[in-house]
Amino acid sequence: MSTSEEHVLVIPRAWLDECGSFQGFSTQVDRYQHLFFEHHKPIFMPRAKAEEDPSYKQLIPYCLFYWNDSFFRYKRGSGGGESRLHAKQSLGIGGHISQEDLAFDNGNLYEQGMRRELEEEVTISSKYSESLIGLINDDSSPVGQVHLGMVHLFKLEEPLLSPNESDLQDAGFHSVDKVRKELDHYETWSQIAFKALEETLLKK
Repeated sequence: MSTSEEHVLVIPRAWLDECGSFQGFSTQVDRYQHLFFEHHKPIFMPRAKAEEDPSYKQLIPYCLFYWNDSFFRYKRGSGGGESRLHAKQSLGIGGHISQEDLAFDNGNLYEQGMRRELEEEVTISSKYSESLIGLINDDSSPVGQVHLGMVHLFKLEEPLLSPNESDLQDAGFHSVDKVRKELDHYETWSQIAFKALEETLLKK
């Protein structure tokens, strides 16, 4: 095994089942995050192995950016890490929590990994509020079977968000109405998150 192979944070699928497995979106954040982050030591697996083993779920921060009734969206280029999502439109920014994040751990490995991923992919030049609003589990596809999304909503005061990577193509803010009309062209997680937000949080 190569020493340079990326190792990513995972949880056993059994932990999800223990808390109560679900399909789609769950707003019961506290129910799951205590088990994932507080009762067990972090587990890392080689990423290539994790992509093929549905008995584990890779934890993925999935960050959505909202401003003035609009979402930041982009089209995934061909250079991203997950080839099964190429050419799909997306509302979510984020990626894997890496074992390398342990070297910079300030007491919250997950938070450190999420911030690293965001800094790599986008520049946020606006003030904002941020909250963990739910989880996505989608066992209907091979991609979903090996990932679990932790959905964070960033509410920006200004539309000052820009991509740092060329694989975030055609990026910009689109109105909720426009996203709704084009939703079939979005990756499954974006569809799940958008529908959940429309039904609950955006109506408040």
